[in-house]
Amino acid sequence: MELPETRQAWATLADSLDIRNRAFIDGRYVDAASGRAFDCVNPATGEIITRVAECDSEDVDRAIQSARASFEDERWAGMDPRARKTVLLRLAALIEEHRAELALLETLDMGKPIADSSGVDIPLVARTFGWYAEAIDKLYGETAPTADNVLATITREPIGVVAAVVPWNFPLMMAAWKLGPALAAGNSVVLKPAEQSPLSALRLAELAIEAGLPEGVLNVVPGFGPTAGKALGLHMEVDALAFTGSAEVGKLFLQYAGQSNMKHIALECGGKSPNIVLADAPDLDQAASAAANAIFFNQGEVCMSGSRLIVEESICEEMIERIVAHARERAPGDPLDPATRLGAMVDADQMERVLGYIEKGQAEGARLRVGGQRSRVDSGGSFVEPTVFDNVSGSMTIAREEIFGPVLATIPVSGVDEALAVANDSPFGLAAAIWTRDISKAHPAARRLRAGTVWVNCYDDDDITVPFGGYKQSGIGRDKSLHAIDKYTQTKTTWIRF
Repeated sequence: MELPETRQAWATLADSLDIRNRAFIDGRYVDAASGRAFDCVNPATGEIITRVAECDSEDVDRAIQSARASFEDERWAGMDPRARKTVLLRLAALIEEHRAELALLETLDMGKPIADSSGVDIPLVARTFGWYAEAIDKLYGETAPTADNVLATITREPIGVVAAVVPWNFPLMMAAWKLGPALAAGNSVVLKPAEQSPLSALRLAELAIEAGLPEGVLNVVPGFGPTAGKALGLHMEVDALAFTGSAEVGKLFLQYAGQSNMKHIALECGGKSPNIVLADAPDLDQAASAAANAIFFNQGEVCMSGSRLIVEESICEEMIERIVAHARERAPGDPLDPATRLGAMVDADQMERVLGYIEKGQAEGARLRVGGQRSRVDSGGSFVEPTVFDNVSGSMTIAREEIFGPVLATIPVSGVDEALAVANDSPFGLAAAIWTRDISKAHPAARRLRAGTVWVNCYDDDDITVPFGGYKQSGIGRDKSLHAIDKYTQTKTTWIRF
């Protein structure tokens, strides 16, 4: 399908969508056992899109039993690797074919600009499934160096039933980061999308069946964290659980694992990523543009957003002026307009949370340089202006807590040593960046930064081929690359004596 080119064309397509709103269990759409459903709201208008099945522990159990049956009879895990590869390649092609529909579901559900969901998110989702499809028949085992009368093999086996609990900021992309390697390894999966953004995951399940994925291998249970999420965490038949979201919820899943069957837990729990700009940065215009994109892209609802701008004092004012200019060019707009660069916050609660942080920043003495207000009030939607603070100290709330909104905290420093100390003074360690033309600064700084990803003279450059995850309370394990498959496999040693 060709992509619409105007706001009206996207709106017309939205009116014609056949939206799936029921759980997907054992290869078909079903109502929640309780009959309950919850409102799925368009954050750009405040209007209800549809009502979605509200799954609880009974539905989660049904989905897990379906996944367990599909795993034990090896309808997927026992399939020839080349055949599994073909299925996932077909799924990648179907995602591309339905790009406009899936992008529209993302935008309607969580408020991101349609240009981003159609031009960034969905193409990357398709690439993720295609990349892991190509990896399936290229995963080799090992033979250990042993005595001549012993053969010791080291092989990977799928871990079993995987629960994937994903966030609302990149609904389908985060699902793909879990599903791609989990399915490539031969597991069966129960996916719980965030209650704010379940629609694209429900459509994906149907496309997976169309691609040839056997029934029961992928189940989708929309619902709330304290019910459906907790049930997945505590269930004795879940072998591994992968979660992306807040550190608070990640810690709950660690507790649930200990209270149940010690299931494997993989966590990506956000960050407060530092973006360091030194006085010898090669290009301040480029650094300012990247810094603005690092905090304003996706409304700042990005786990690795560069929310702490740490700038050498001699260029601090110059950098702020440039970033303020970028902020003024990104006024929130209608997410269905292809020209919009900043959409709506995911819901009213998140909008109020962000506005609360802005208020706290001012109360603690930070200086507001631009933004700071709710926008497009007459639309009924949840919009916040791009916001820049300076005069921020590392102890302020806006410099320490993950805001998950378009709010930049600028911290001046005297030089590289102070910059690194401020950068590492955080409970998080997901990503970081440093801008300098001096390789003798850049390379040691990259080693000293306690973060899972470090960029030099860029921000948010990325590819499926490299691992993604964090240090400290940013999580456990890695998404993306071949390293992600480690989370969804067991390593078996077979020792044969002749």
